[in-house]
Amino acid sequence: MSRVLSRVLVVYCHPVAGSFVAAVRDRAIAGFEAGGGEVRVTDLYASGFDPAFSAAERRAHRQPGVDPALRSHADDLGWCDTLALVYPTWWSGQPAMLKGWFDRVLVNGVAWELPEGSSVLRPLLGNITSIVTVTTHGSSKLVNAVEGEGGKRTVSRSVRLMCGRRVRTHWIAMYGVDRSTVGQRAAFLDRVERRTTRIARR
Repeated sequence: MSRVLSRVLVVYCHPVAGSFVAAVRDRAIAGFEAGGGEVRVTDLYASGFDPAFSAAERRAHRQPGVDPALRSHADDLGWCDTLALVYPTWWSGQPAMLKGWFDRVLVNGVAWELPEGSSVLRPLLGNITSIVTVTTHGSSKLVNAVEGEGGKRTVSRSVRLMCGRRVRTHWIAMYGVDRSTVGQRAAFLDRVERRTTRIARR
């Protein structure tokens, strides 16, 4: 009996095509594919994604449904079993573009529902069994720990709750990237590919 392949949705967020984070994305994709995963990539900047959560969306946020223009994003979330987020950490968290993707795509009817009479959200992304975050930090690990690692908590405590009960989270981060050497960055790229290969082979 053949092994079921991982279905990986990579959501990538960086405005500069030739950035180090772009190289991180490429190695993450290579790792997932080497591990036998089927990969779809959403490049938020390249696709012109609008991160602004509109007044109309806010007024309707208790009603199930996603903006028709974002239907493909919702479909990709329903397709994947592994959600991979690749981005630089800015101001201790996700870039505004990625945060806007959370706001506009992880909505009622896609990521959660609120049963009538209940005050507790019911998660709808039970198909997702792994969340992989690959990110860079300009400051050191110590500084990020003191600041509370807000971006890590957003993924591990909020996004995670919309997924299956047994979802696993993987945090692959390079700290101090602003002062790193060529060799350190190369080593991180190698680590990204090794880790994502193993994750895809689970």
